[in-house]
Amino acid sequence: MPIAGYVEYGRREYCKDIKCPIQLKLDKQKEGSEEYEKIHRICKDGCVHTTYEFHRWLMDKGYLILRPDK
Repeated sequence: MPIAGYVEYGRREYCKDIKCPIQLKLDKQKEGSEEYEKIHRICKDGCVHTTYEFHRWLMDKGYLILRPDK
């Protein structure tokens, strides 16, 4: 649920912004195709980037990570 005045993180926005070579290959395929799914598994099961890099990128881009109060 978006918060007024803020934008949510877009699907694979990080990957596209850093020009990940796997993402570039994925962009050339039709979503849902056999080749697309094969390449997507590389991202899903063996991403070459770390969570540290991703979180650093989020902070550098001004993203906030929020969760509901319990």
